[in-house]
Amino acid sequence: MTATVSYAPTLEDPPSPPSLRMSLAPSGSAPALLDGAWWPRSRDLGAELPALTAVLDSLWGRITRVTVNPAHWPTVPRKVPVAGHVVKVGSFMAQQDPHQMLLLSYRVGRWDLLVIPPQTNPAWAAWLLAAASDPLRTSTASELMAEAARLGTETETDRTVEAVWDSEGGHEAGGPPAGSRIPAVTAPVLGTPAVALATPHPAKEV
Repeated sequence: MTATVSYAPTLEDPPSPPSLRMSLAPSGSAPALLDGAWWPRSRDLGAELPALTAVLDSLWGRITRVTVNPAHWPTVPRKVPVAGHVVKVGSFMAQQDPHQMLLLSYRVGRWDLLVIPPQTNPAWAAWLLAAASDPLRTSTASELMAEAARLGTETETDRTVEAVWDSEGGHEAGGPPAGSRIPAVTAPVLGTPAVALATPHPAKEV
């Protein structure tokens, strides 16, 4: 995970905007179902989209259209003003994975991002950011979310068993050490709140 050294701001320091939490598949990797992941801070698409497109416009070309599944977005605006232009927004309930965002760049291509729920635990969000940008994975957005949920349940079960073991003196008797079920992922991961973007993955054909 990327580490960032921060310092306490002074009265003279101008306020800085919150960093974008995103990971992208490396350039030149084989085409995958996902090109990365985005971890927004809220489910307000109109408020979150400008920061996302501000970064992606310089990497992928101007983003002109975005589609989402409205299952996890309370309001889906038809258009969102971003820096210097307007992004059209579409919603598809049946045809689109509820945890996926599709982005189109005019005459360039399309990309698909896993959208991590804003309330996700930072440790699991980091795992999802890395997993979605791993070019060796072939999981859909919902499959990755289901895998994270399953691993999270197993982790909670382990903690419960460990607590019972401790209460019965297991560690004092030389019991097995506790282990985390968060698997290692070698793909680039964003720090929190730092941003570390991998080189963008080539666009899929529209």
